[in-house]
Amino acid sequence: MKRSWIVGLITLFLVLAFPVSAFAANEVTTPVLQVGLNTLFVFLAALLVFFMQAGFALLEAGSVRMKNAGHVAGKTVLTLGISVIAFWAAGFALGFGNGNSFWGTTGFLFSGDDAAASFRSLAFSDVSLNVKFLFQLSFAAVSLAIACGGMAERAKLSVYIIFGTIFIVFIYPIVAHWVWGGGWLGSLGMQDYAGSTVVHLTGATAALAATILLRPRLGKYNKEGKPNVISGHNQVLTVLGVIIIWIGWFGFNPGSALTPLGNGFFGYVALTTNIAAAAGALAALFISWAVAGKSDIQSMLNGVLAAFVAITGSCAFVTPWAAVIIGAVAGIIAFFTGKWLERAGIDDPISAFSVHGLAGVWGALSTGLFATPELVATTGVGKAGLFYGGGLGQLGIQAIGVLGTFAFVFVVSFLVIGAMKYIIGIRVTEEEEMMGLDISEHGTYGYPEQMSLIQHQASKSTQRM
Repeated sequence: MKRSWIVGLITLFLVLAFPVSAFAANEVTTPVLQVGLNTLFVFLAALLVFFMQAGFALLEAGSVRMKNAGHVAGKTVLTLGISVIAFWAAGFALGFGNGNSFWGTTGFLFSGDDAAASFRSLAFSDVSLNVKFLFQLSFAAVSLAIACGGMAERAKLSVYIIFGTIFIVFIYPIVAHWVWGGGWLGSLGMQDYAGSTVVHLTGATAALAATILLRPRLGKYNKEGKPNVISGHNQVLTVLGVIIIWIGWFGFNPGSALTPLGNGFFGYVALTTNIAAAAGALAALFISWAVAGKSDIQSMLNGVLAAFVAITGSCAFVTPWAAVIIGAVAGIIAFFTGKWLERAGIDDPISAFSVHGLAGVWGALSTGLFATPELVATTGVGKAGLFYGGGLGQLGIQAIGVLGTFAFVFVVSFLVIGAMKYIIGIRVTEEEEMMGLDISEHGTYGYPEQMSLIQHQASKSTQRM
C-alpha cells in the first residue's frame, strides 16, 4: 500500500512538472490537459486573491484602535459574504454578460458552465467558466474591502451591508464591464491588465465618498483644525497583513495571464509586480526618513501597497526598469498625498484613497508613458506609450478611463450613501464611538481581557477625581 502511494505521488509530480513534454505525443489528450492545467492555474490564482482578505483583515484591524479591532476584522468576512452572493446574483452578469457598451444584460443568477453563451467577453480563454467566475469574484471582493476600509471606526454595520450590496451589484460591475466586459473603454483600447482602475480606483473612490459623508472620527482634529495622530493598536498585525497581501498579489497579477503554458508570460508579470512592490517600500521609507527625520514603518507599508496598486494595471505592458520607477513613484505619491488629504480634513484610517486611489491613477497613466510596442503586441491591448514613440494617444485613453471611472463611482457612491445618511443614518452615536464598535455593534470586544482592564483603570481614575 505504501509503495502504491509513493508511485502515485511521483506520477503526479511528473505530470505537474512536465505537462507538455509528458503528453505531447498524445494529440487527443493534449487539448484536454491544456484546459485542465489552465483551469487549475486560474483556480489557484483565485485562491491567492481570496487569501488577500486575510491580509486586509490584519492590516485594517492593526490600523485601528483596540476597541474597534474585532469589528473591523469581522467586517472583512461580512463584506466577503456579501460579495459572493451579490456577484453571483447580478454583479457577474452586469460586468461580463452580453450587453451593450455600458453593462451586461445576460447571465443573472449565474448557473455555471452551461451559461457560457451569456458571457462572450470571457470566451477568449478555455478556462472553465465556473473558475472564471471565482476569479472575477475575488477581484470584486478586494474592491469592496477597499471601499469599506475608509469607513472604519465610525460607520454603522448596516452601511456595510446596504452599500456593499449596491457596490457589488451595480457600481463595480459597471466599471468592470467598461474595461474588461466588452464596454466602451475596452473598445478604446484602455490598458488595465489586472485592475489599477477597475479594482483599486473604483474601491478607493467609493471610500472617499463615504469618508467625506461620515466626517472625521472624534478627536481626529483639534480646535484649530489640525490633525491629531490616532495610532493603530498593533503594528505587528499590519506588517503581517501586508506580507500576506504581497503573497496574494501573485494571484492578482500573474493569475490574470489565465494560463501557465505558452511562453510563461505570467512569470514576466510576476517579475515586474515583485520589483515594483520592493521599490515602493524603499522609496516610501526613505522619503519618510528624509521628511520627518524618522523611518516610518506605516509609510513603508503604504508604499508597498501603493506600488502594487500602480503596477497592477501596467505589469504586462512595461519593462522591469520602468516597473521600478512606477513602484517608487507610487510609494512617494502615497506618502505625500496621505499627508495632504489628512490636512485637508479627510480622515481615512487606512489611507484608502491615497494608496489605492491616487496610486491607481498613476498606475493607469503609467502605461500611457512606458508601454512598449513588443509587450503591447503580446497582450493585444492598446498602443505603445509616449516614451516608446506612441505619442499621446494611449495616455489620453488612460486619462479618459481614469476620469470616467472616478466621476461615475464618486457620484453614484455619494448619492447612495448620502441617501442612506438622510434616511437611516450612517454613523454610530458619539457614545457608541467612544465605547468602541466592538461592544456597541457586537456586544463583545475583540480583546476582552485588555479592554476590561482599561475600563477598570479608567473607572478607578474617575473615582479618585
